[in-house]
Amino acid sequence: MSTETTPFDPARPYALAASVSLRPEKFGALLYDFGTRRLSFLKSPLLVSVVRELAHQPDVTAALATAGVPAAEHDRYLRALAGLSEAGTIRLRAVERGQERS
Repeated sequence: MSTETTPFDPARPYALAASVSLRPEKFGALLYDFGTRRLSFLKSPLLVSVVRELAHQPDVTAALATAGVPAAEHDRYLRALAGLSEAGTIRLRAVERGQERS
């Protein structure tokens, strides 16, 4: 069941949900949602980097670029992020005044 009210849009800003804790591991990371008690795995250190970058970038596409995801792999990472959005692991975040895109 989706907790997101709008479809995933890589042109918008996202961040790890406040209820989710990320614990780095050799294989990637463990994600634990304290609200749903759901444990998830990120099986790629590069995906972990993208998820961390989300909070610091104006949109998902910028997070992919900053994390160093090769352009040929963007679709695969966008599908993974869409799944994280659908699960409520990442959520849309508010953009502070002055940070909006033109």
